[in-house]
Amino acid sequence: MTTHDLYAKDPGTPDWQVPASGAARFSWDYDDGRDRLLALYQKGKDKQWDSVRRIDWDLEVDPYDPLGTPDEALALHGTRHWSRMTERDKGELRRHYSSWQFSQFLHGEQGAMICAARIVESVPDLDAKFYSATQTMDEARHAEIYGRFLHEKIGMLYPINDNLQALLGDTLRDSRWDMPYLGMQVLIEGLALAAFGMIRDTTDKPLPKQILAYVMQDEARHVAFGRMALRDYYRQLTDAELREREEFVIEGCYLMRDRLRGTEVLENFGIPAAEAAEYTEQSEFLHLFRKLLFSRIVPCVKDIGLWGERLQRAYLDLGVFELGDSNLDLLMAQDEELAEQLDAERFAAEEAARTAEVTEAIAEGAAAES
Repeated sequence: MTTHDLYAKDPGTPDWQVPASGAARFSWDYDDGRDRLLALYQKGKDKQWDSVRRIDWDLEVDPYDPLGTPDEALALHGTRHWSRMTERDKGELRRHYSSWQFSQFLHGEQGAMICAARIVESVPDLDAKFYSATQTMDEARHAEIYGRFLHEKIGMLYPINDNLQALLGDTLRDSRWDMPYLGMQVLIEGLALAAFGMIRDTTDKPLPKQILAYVMQDEARHVAFGRMALRDYYRQLTDAELREREEFVIEGCYLMRDRLRGTEVLENFGIPAAEAAEYTEQSEFLHLFRKLLFSRIVPCVKDIGLWGERLQRAYLDLGVFELGDSNLDLLMAQDEELAEQLDAERFAAEEAARTAEVTEAIAEGAAAES
């Protein structure tokens, strides 16, 4: 069975070609570069890992409840449709929602891989090229992981959401070398990190928790990379150039907010588009979810120096302005620590199992001798 056979909706043509513009830049300056960025590059090399070995793919997943999603988190909960649904219908709805969500993660990771490769090509500084090369490998691993989870554990995929595709297209078509940073590292990666974190911290299912914790450990470095590079560069820009970047951020944030409706799932269940949009707008859970998803973007945008009056007004309109004062460094540190803690717990359990096996073998040997 091919990937195309697993799509809940026809994705259309098998590929998407985005005309790219801008220059590929070589640097003949092979000096050491910036200490902070080179330290991050070293960390990126040290932290490479193999998804086949680090993730326990033998863990069982119920495709009809992959994440342990509560009823209240489903947009149809409490509607006239919900009362007519059987338990099997509700399980199928959970499967579709999980498939839609992880499919967007998958498509976003492929976009991140392509954007990281574009940064290697276009960024002028060699130290940034070095780090972007490690990130390209990270993003390839993440796409591999999400693709495997969808194929083997859920058995269903959804096409890329229109708004995510629009933001990726705008990011890749722009000829300025800093735009893949801004569109991917700050907006798309920032939103994904918050979504990953919310699921990681609420799911009671061990395999998705492992996947999200380990992916987030990598993503914390990627956001740090974008912050370092853009903060340095944006100090040099004119007010007019900064306003252009702020306009891009404003448009991107509205696109990302609208991306999170998941109306494609409800339409697959026969609900008209307008009614599906109404249900998602009325969902208290989704309102909270959408607001929290900006917890990484807003402080990062403020940190890199994009905090003009119009951008602040947009964040007030989105209801996320106060997130600008969040401690982004603390959030990133926690993302890395949780993955290390998960590793420690898993290794301790494996060691205990091996010790128990040895103890049992010794006891059996002693009993046989006696």
